[in-house]
Amino acid sequence: MKLSVLVVISLLHLGLCCAQDAGSPPGSLQDILRKSSLRQKVQGPLNPPEFKDQQKPAPFMFGDNVNLQWLGWNGSLPTAAVGIYNGYTKRTDYICKYICEAGFYTPSKGPYCQYPYGEREYYAPEFEILTNRDNFEFVEWKEDSHGSVPEHSVRTCSGVGIYAGKNKYGLGKVVPQFKAFFLPWEGDEYWYKSYQVLAINRDAYTQHISHVKYGIDEVEMFHYPPETMRLSGVTNNECQTVVKTVTISKTSEVESTWNIGRTTMLGITAGITAKIPLIGSAGVEFSGEKTLQFNRGTTMVEALSHSVSVELKVPPNHSCTVRMEGRKITADIPFTARLSRTYRNGETQWTSISGVYDGIQIGEIRAVVDRCEPVVDAKPCP
Repeated sequence: MKLSVLVVISLLHLGLCCAQDAGSPPGSLQDILRKSSLRQKVQGPLNPPEFKDQQKPAPFMFGDNVNLQWLGWNGSLPTAAVGIYNGYTKRTDYICKYICEAGFYTPSKGPYCQYPYGEREYYAPEFEILTNRDNFEFVEWKEDSHGSVPEHSVRTCSGVGIYAGKNKYGLGKVVPQFKAFFLPWEGDEYWYKSYQVLAINRDAYTQHISHVKYGIDEVEMFHYPPETMRLSGVTNNECQTVVKTVTISKTSEVESTWNIGRTTMLGITAGITAKIPLIGSAGVEFSGEKTLQFNRGTTMVEALSHSVSVELKVPPNHSCTVRMEGRKITADIPFTARLSRTYRNGETQWTSISGVYDGIQIGEIRAVVDRCEPVVDAKPCP
């Protein structure tokens, strides 16, 4: 009898090691009995004691992928929640986190984020759900192993090495420090060396802004003081007055930017279909709708040429200077629009955006003649 008990205990211990180390989650009655006898199972909402006084981290931003966010649980599942269909359990699970610990939420198990930590599975009633508004950001699952994660993997917190991961049994966390993926399952934590990591795909795309609506009543304009754009001079060394026509020309680059709250990758093709603001001294007017390509990001650069002419009467032994003056005028105009991105796989995603148009124009061009000055050391006239 004693020998039989020792054999059973040895087999149970061997089963525990195999299950915890890359094995299948417990599914048999024997596994359930083993767990109940060897470890107290977590019941209901509970978090590790060391998390009790831990401060909630600052909201983690995904850089320019602004549609990707961690949103606090408010009692209902956000429409943009990022999830998977779990074929092993035949249900849909969603990526969640408690503080910086990644896990899963599934409606059938109640309003909790179930996550692995310290060889156990915990239930957090206050948690955050990963969302991808309008499914706009290109995220995908990538194979990896032994603690490695691909570039641009989805973190739980800024500066913390915990990433959203999964394997065939469900969602969990990848921790490079421990070189493994950790899965919460029926009160326990299991670890695996092979897994998939959620990552942001930052391959090339084309981008277009359309359906632009300007806040015409919210235009903010600023008129800068006049400034000299170019100088020209005429010197008369003769002993009689001369009449000269002076023409001054200058080409300036002005920029128009539609700020959309996110950076556009370098080297991609981007454009806009919209009415273009026309900035003048008296206010802003709008052209008809046009389709244009941006020079860089969401900025268009335009070359403007200005020219002024003035007739000068230059006294003998005098020098006269003519200045081209202009006034820079800026306009900030809020707008809403639709943004589309088409990726290499041919898939196009749309999202609604709001931003600010920032335009610059040079106006009120004029010629200014300064007072003529005697020529120094000029040869006296007879």
